[in-house]
Amino acid sequence: MAGNALIGDPNKDTEDASETDLAKHDEDDYVEIKEQMYQDKLASLKRQLTQLQEGTLQEYQKRMKKLDQQYKERVRNADLFLQLETEQVERNYIKEKKAAVKEFDDKKVELKENLIAELEEKKKMIENEKLTMELTGDSMEVKPIMTRKLRRRPNDPVPIPDKRRKPLNYLLTDDQILEDLRILNKQLKSPKRPVSPSSPDQMPTIPMEAPSQRYEARIEEGKLYYDKRWYHKSQAIHLESKENTKISCVISSVGTNEIWVRKTSDSTKMRIYLGQLQRGAFIIRRRSAA
Repeated sequence: MAGNALIGDPNKDTEDASETDLAKHDEDDYVEIKEQMYQDKLASLKRQLTQLQEGTLQEYQKRMKKLDQQYKERVRNADLFLQLETEQVERNYIKEKKAAVKEFDDKKVELKENLIAELEEKKKMIENEKLTMELTGDSMEVKPIMTRKLRRRPNDPVPIPDKRRKPLNYLLTDDQILEDLRILNKQLKSPKRPVSPSSPDQMPTIPMEAPSQRYEARIEEGKLYYDKRWYHKSQAIHLESKENTKISCVISSVGTNEIWVRKTSDSTKMRIYLGQLQRGAFIIRRRSAA
């Protein structure tokens, strides 16, 4: 019995050895599986890297599509902004160009009208000076009278020496003198029978006018102050002259020493100086714009 106990059970030893081998085999399988998984993952990563380099990776294509959409949207917005800005700049350019052309045309017309008015005024002054010189030369020139001396008879009365006519002193203004000279010139050029200088009844009479009324007129800050009223550009007025003519006008501009008015009937322009308003050569009245 003791001997059997020492020898042991051979079946039991065989079973233990089998379990050891099985455990070792399982451990080898686990390591092998783990190695296989590692290799599979490494191969997958290498495959994805190759696809990424070739541009065929699905995740890469998905993200690239999203980036491309964002890029196109941003470019489209930039193009729209550029188009809007370009249209705005073109509109501003056209507007400024039209304004510049209009201002140039207005300035050109105004310059031409001012020069024409100045030349017309100078022409009238020269004509008035010429008329004055002609009339003054004709009236002041002393022409010798050719007379035949006859023998004095005993019964003839003693001739009375002719006294020189004293010069007249006119208390008239320059405008009134020029107006009288115009009247004289018309009468002298009229085709009537000649009038003898010795007949005073046939001499043209010079109308004597009362001293004209003085009006207060001045220009301040582009406005006209006349007869206790203020007048400005584009205001509708009545213009009365000393010939009692009334004209409907509009003030077109106010200068430093004169104003320009435009007739509503034919749109012609007239220049009126402050001196003429102060002397009463022209009278301004307000009127309704209608």
